[in-house]
Amino acid sequence: MIDFHCHIDLFKDPNPILDEAEKKGVYLLAVTTTPKAWTGTKRLIGNRRRVRIALGLHPELVRERHTEIALFEHYLSETGYVGEVGLDGSPHLSDSFELQIKTLRRILLACSKVGGRVISLHSRRAASKVLDLLEAEPAAGTPILHWFSGSTRELERAIQIGCWFSVGPSMMGSAKGRKLVELMPRERILTETDSPFAQIDGRPLSPWDVRLAYPAIGDIWSCSESDVETQLLSNLRSLAAGVRGR
Repeated sequence: MIDFHCHIDLFKDPNPILDEAEKKGVYLLAVTTTPKAWTGTKRLIGNRRRVRIALGLHPELVRERHTEIALFEHYLSETGYVGEVGLDGSPHLSDSFELQIKTLRRILLACSKVGGRVISLHSRRAASKVLDLLEAEPAAGTPILHWFSGSTRELERAIQIGCWFSVGPSMMGSAKGRKLVELMPRERILTETDSPFAQIDGRPLSPWDVRLAYPAIGDIWSCSESDVETQLLSNLRSLAAGVRGR
Protein backbone atom coordinates (compact mmCIF):
# COMPACT_ATOMS: atom_id res chain seq x y z
CA MET A 1 0.00 0.00 0.00
CA ILE A 2 1.11 3.55 -0.71
CA ASP A 3 0.12 6.73 1.10
CA PHE A 4 1.95 9.37 -0.89
CA HIS A 5 0.57 12.41 0.91
CA CYS A 6 0.09 12.15 4.66
CA HIS A 7 0.60 14.82 7.34
CA ILE A 8 1.76 12.25 9.87
CA ASP A 9 3.33 14.91 12.11
CA LEU A 10 -0.09 16.54 12.61
CA PHE A 11 -1.74 13.50 14.20
CA LYS A 12 -2.32 13.83 17.93
CA ASP A 13 -0.35 10.62 18.53
CA PRO A 14 1.52 9.64 15.37
CA ASN A 15 3.79 6.90 16.72
CA PRO A 16 1.14 4.13 17.01
CA ILE A 17 -0.03 4.98 13.48
CA LEU A 18 3.52 4.79 12.17
CA ASP A 19 4.04 1.48 13.96
CA GLU A 20 0.86 -0.01 12.49
CA ALA A 21 1.66 1.32 9.02
CA GLU A 22 5.05 -0.33 9.24
CA LYS A 23 3.46 -3.65 10.26
CA LYS A 24 1.07 -3.43 7.31
CA GLY A 25 3.89 -2.62 4.88
CA VAL A 26 2.63 0.84 3.91
CA TYR A 27 4.98 3.06 1.92
CA LEU A 28 4.42 6.58 3.20
CA LEU A 29 5.41 10.09 2.16
CA ALA A 30 5.29 12.29 5.24
CA VAL A 31 4.65 15.79 3.90
CA THR A 32 5.30 18.83 6.06
CA THR A 33 3.65 22.24 6.06
CA THR A 34 6.56 24.48 7.12
CA PRO A 35 10.36 24.24 6.93
CA LYS A 36 10.50 24.56 10.72
CA ALA A 37 8.66 21.23 10.96
CA TRP A 38 11.50 19.46 9.11
CA THR A 39 13.79 18.57 12.01
CA GLY A 40 10.96 17.45 14.29
CA THR A 41 9.49 15.24 11.59
CA LYS A 42 12.91 13.70 10.95
CA ARG A 43 13.14 12.79 14.64
CA LEU A 44 9.60 11.38 14.57
CA ILE A 45 10.27 9.16 11.55
CA GLY A 46 13.72 8.02 12.65
CA ASN A 47 14.98 5.06 10.60
CA ARG A 48 11.62 3.73 9.41
CA ARG A 49 12.57 2.29 6.06
CA ARG A 50 9.23 2.65 4.26
CA VAL A 51 8.77 6.33 5.14
CA ARG A 52 10.19 9.29 3.25
CA ILE A 53 9.92 12.89 4.43
CA ALA A 54 9.01 15.80 2.16
CA LEU A 55 10.11 19.36 2.87
CA GLY A 56 7.14 21.72 2.62
CA LEU A 57 5.78 25.24 2.79
CA HIS A 58 2.00 24.99 2.50
CA PRO A 59 0.32 27.75 0.43
CA GLU A 60 -2.28 28.35 3.14
CA LEU A 61 0.57 29.30 5.50
CA VAL A 62 2.62 31.43 3.12
CA ARG A 63 1.22 34.69 4.47
CA GLU A 64 2.62 33.93 7.93
CA ARG A 65 5.57 31.70 7.02
CA HIS A 66 7.02 33.02 3.76
CA THR A 67 10.14 34.19 5.60
CA GLU A 68 11.00 30.51 6.13
CA ILE A 69 11.88 30.12 2.44
CA ALA A 70 15.59 30.52 3.23
CA LEU A 71 15.25 27.67 5.74
CA PHE A 72 13.55 25.61 3.03
CA GLU A 73 16.52 26.18 0.74
CA HIS A 74 18.89 25.24 3.56
CA TYR A 75 17.25 21.84 4.20
CA LEU A 76 16.54 20.95 0.57
CA SER A 77 19.78 19.01 0.09
CA GLU A 78 18.67 16.57 2.82
CA THR A 79 15.74 15.07 0.90
CA GLY A 80 14.65 13.90 -2.51
CA TYR A 81 11.05 14.96 -1.82
CA VAL A 82 9.25 18.30 -1.53
CA GLY A 83 5.73 18.82 -0.26
CA GLU A 84 3.31 20.15 0.58
CA VAL A 85 3.88 23.20 -1.60
CA GLY A 86 1.79 24.90 -4.27
CA LEU A 87 -0.92 27.50 -4.67
CA ASP A 88 -4.41 27.96 -3.23
CA GLY A 89 -6.79 30.30 -5.02
CA SER A 90 -9.55 30.14 -2.40
CA PRO A 91 -11.23 33.53 -1.76
CA HIS A 92 -10.07 33.74 1.85
CA LEU A 93 -6.46 33.54 0.66
CA SER A 94 -6.72 36.07 -2.15
CA ASP A 95 -4.60 38.64 -0.32
CA SER A 96 -1.65 36.21 -0.21
CA PHE A 97 -1.96 34.80 -3.72
CA GLU A 98 0.81 36.90 -5.30
CA LEU A 99 3.08 36.02 -2.40
CA GLN A 100 2.20 32.35 -2.90
CA ILE A 101 3.25 32.64 -6.55
CA LYS A 102 6.53 34.30 -5.62
CA THR A 103 7.21 31.62 -3.01
CA LEU A 104 6.39 28.67 -5.27
CA ARG A 105 8.53 30.14 -8.04
CA ARG A 106 11.47 30.32 -5.63
CA ILE A 107 10.82 26.74 -4.43
CA LEU A 108 10.81 25.40 -7.98
CA LEU A 109 13.99 27.32 -8.82
CA ALA A 110 15.67 25.88 -5.72
CA CYS A 111 14.63 22.37 -6.80
CA SER A 112 16.09 22.98 -10.25
CA LYS A 113 19.40 24.11 -8.77
CA VAL A 114 19.81 20.86 -6.81
CA GLY A 115 19.01 18.62 -9.77
CA GLY A 116 15.27 18.17 -9.35
CA ARG A 117 12.98 16.73 -6.69
CA VAL A 118 9.72 14.80 -6.47
CA ILE A 119 7.24 17.56 -5.62
CA SER A 120 3.80 17.02 -4.04
CA LEU A 121 1.71 20.00 -5.10
CA HIS A 122 -1.47 21.63 -3.82
CA SER A 123 -3.42 23.33 -6.63
CA ARG A 124 -6.92 24.07 -5.30
CA ARG A 125 -8.59 26.72 -7.49
CA ALA A 126 -5.16 27.50 -8.96
CA ALA A 127 -4.29 24.62 -11.27
CA SER A 128 -3.59 26.76 -14.34
CA LYS A 129 -1.16 29.01 -12.47
CA VAL A 130 0.60 26.02 -10.90
CA LEU A 131 1.04 24.56 -14.38
CA ASP A 132 2.36 27.92 -15.65
CA LEU A 133 5.06 27.87 -12.98
CA LEU A 134 5.93 24.24 -13.64
CA GLU A 135 6.28 24.92 -17.35
CA ALA A 136 8.56 27.86 -16.59
CA GLU A 137 10.86 25.66 -14.45
CA PRO A 138 10.95 22.26 -16.21
CA ALA A 139 14.11 21.11 -14.41
CA ALA A 140 12.42 21.36 -10.99
CA GLY A 141 11.73 17.63 -10.98
CA THR A 142 8.68 15.38 -11.06
CA PRO A 143 5.47 17.20 -10.09
CA ILE A 144 2.74 15.16 -8.40
CA LEU A 145 -0.58 16.96 -8.22
CA HIS A 146 -2.16 15.96 -4.92
CA TRP A 147 -5.98 15.60 -4.84
CA PHE A 148 -6.28 17.35 -8.20
CA SER A 149 -9.61 19.16 -8.58
CA GLY A 150 -9.12 21.26 -11.70
CA SER A 151 -10.94 21.08 -15.01
CA THR A 152 -10.51 18.35 -17.61
CA ARG A 153 -8.71 20.86 -19.82
CA GLU A 154 -6.28 21.64 -17.00
CA LEU A 155 -5.83 17.91 -16.45
CA GLU A 156 -4.98 17.39 -20.11
CA ARG A 157 -2.39 20.14 -19.87
CA ALA A 158 -0.93 18.63 -16.69
CA ILE A 159 -0.60 15.25 -18.40
CA GLN A 160 1.13 16.85 -21.39
CA ILE A 161 3.81 18.44 -19.21
CA GLY A 162 4.51 15.18 -17.39
CA CYS A 163 2.65 15.55 -14.10
CA TRP A 164 1.81 12.61 -11.86
CA PHE A 165 -1.21 12.45 -9.56
CA SER A 166 -1.98 11.20 -6.06
CA VAL A 167 -5.59 10.21 -5.43
CA GLY A 168 -7.39 8.92 -2.35
CA PRO A 169 -10.65 7.67 -0.90
CA SER A 170 -12.02 11.20 -0.46
CA MET A 171 -11.37 12.11 -4.08
CA MET A 172 -12.88 8.84 -5.29
CA GLY A 173 -16.04 9.65 -3.35
CA SER A 174 -17.19 12.23 -5.91
CA ALA A 175 -18.29 11.78 -9.51
CA LYS A 176 -15.93 14.56 -10.62
CA GLY A 177 -13.01 12.94 -8.82
CA ARG A 178 -13.67 9.57 -10.42
CA LYS A 179 -13.98 11.17 -13.87
CA LEU A 180 -10.62 12.91 -13.43
CA VAL A 181 -8.98 9.65 -12.35
CA GLU A 182 -10.46 7.94 -15.41
CA LEU A 183 -8.59 10.44 -17.60
CA MET A 184 -5.25 10.17 -15.78
CA PRO A 185 -2.53 7.87 -17.16
CA ARG A 186 -2.63 4.85 -14.86
CA GLU A 187 1.18 4.60 -14.89
CA ARG A 188 1.37 8.05 -13.27
CA ILE A 189 -1.06 7.52 -10.37
CA LEU A 190 -0.26 6.91 -6.70
CA THR A 191 -2.63 6.74 -3.72
CA GLU A 192 -2.82 9.11 -0.76
CA THR A 193 -4.94 9.89 2.29
CA ASP A 194 -4.18 13.58 3.00
CA SER A 195 -4.74 12.59 6.60
CA PRO A 196 -5.47 13.80 9.23
CA PHE A 197 -7.40 16.41 7.19
CA ALA A 198 -9.32 13.80 5.20
CA GLN A 199 -11.68 11.82 7.41
CA ILE A 200 -14.15 8.96 7.29
CA ASP A 201 -16.99 8.46 9.79
CA GLY A 202 -15.61 11.35 11.84
CA ARG A 203 -12.09 9.96 12.22
CA PRO A 204 -8.92 10.79 10.28
CA LEU A 205 -8.01 8.30 7.61
CA SER A 206 -5.09 6.06 8.50
CA PRO A 207 -2.33 5.42 5.94
CA TRP A 208 -3.64 1.91 5.21
CA ASP A 209 -7.06 3.37 4.40
CA VAL A 210 -5.74 4.05 0.90
CA ARG A 211 -7.24 0.58 0.22
CA LEU A 212 -10.66 2.19 0.37
CA ALA A 213 -9.89 3.76 -3.00
CA TYR A 214 -9.04 0.44 -4.66
CA PRO A 215 -12.59 -0.66 -5.58
CA ALA A 216 -13.33 2.58 -7.44
CA ILE A 217 -9.93 2.57 -9.16
CA GLY A 218 -10.46 -1.07 -10.11
CA ASP A 219 -13.83 -0.21 -11.63
CA ILE A 220 -12.25 2.60 -13.66
CA TRP A 221 -9.38 0.40 -14.84
CA SER A 222 -11.58 -2.71 -15.28
CA CYS A 223 -9.30 -4.81 -13.13
CA SER A 224 -9.12 -6.47 -9.72
CA GLU A 225 -8.01 -4.76 -6.52
CA SER A 226 -4.91 -6.96 -6.61
CA ASP A 227 -4.10 -5.62 -10.07
CA VAL A 228 -4.62 -2.07 -8.79
CA GLU A 229 -2.06 -2.63 -6.05
CA THR A 230 0.41 -4.20 -8.49
CA GLN A 231 0.14 -1.19 -10.81
CA LEU A 232 0.54 1.30 -7.96
CA LEU A 233 3.65 -0.46 -6.63
CA SER A 234 5.10 -0.51 -10.14
CA ASN A 235 4.44 3.22 -10.39
CA LEU A 236 6.16 3.87 -7.06
CA ARG A 237 9.24 1.89 -8.08
CA SER A 238 9.41 3.83 -11.35
CA LEU A 239 9.20 7.14 -9.52
CA ALA A 240 11.65 6.20 -6.75
CA ALA A 241 14.26 5.02 -9.25
CA GLY A 242 14.98 8.62 -10.18
CA VAL A 243 14.95 10.17 -6.72
CA ARG A 244 18.10 11.87 -5.44
CA GLY A 245 18.74 11.78 -1.73
CA ARG A 246 16.57 10.12 0.94
